[in-house]
Amino acid sequence: MKISHIEHLGIAVNSIEEALPYFENVLGLKCYNIETVEDQKVKTAFLKCGETKLELLEPTCPESTIAKYLEKRGEGVHHVAFCVEDGVAEALKEVEEKGIRLIDKEPRLGAESLHIGFLHPKSTIGILTELCEH
Repeated sequence: MKISHIEHLGIAVNSIEEALPYFENVLGLKCYNIETVEDQKVKTAFLKCGETKLELLEPTCPESTIAKYLEKRGEGVHHVAFCVEDGVAEALKEVEEKGIRLIDKEPRLGAESLHIGFLHPKSTIGILTELCEH
């Protein structure tokens, strides 16, 4: 697996509307995209910081994994997403062969039309890791 860069950092927030002023007015970043990913029950907002993106994640219902995360841990960094050059499907197979527990056995479609796959934090030193490709 070849990782080219950190694609984005996912940040769980209770409300994108309430969180954006911090990122825009205090840090000077600009939101360039807001979208809802229905099957993940999440609303996302993207900001760029250099070549790296920040993805704000707001739950759209109480059953959302983001809602459960917020309930347990509160707002903050949720995951790190790495862009893989050789494809998510191949990367998932490779890490599974190395003993990493997968959340996604196959790639799925995420925000910004990325193909994504998550690795379970219980086998990644506590870091929820997302592999993605454009």
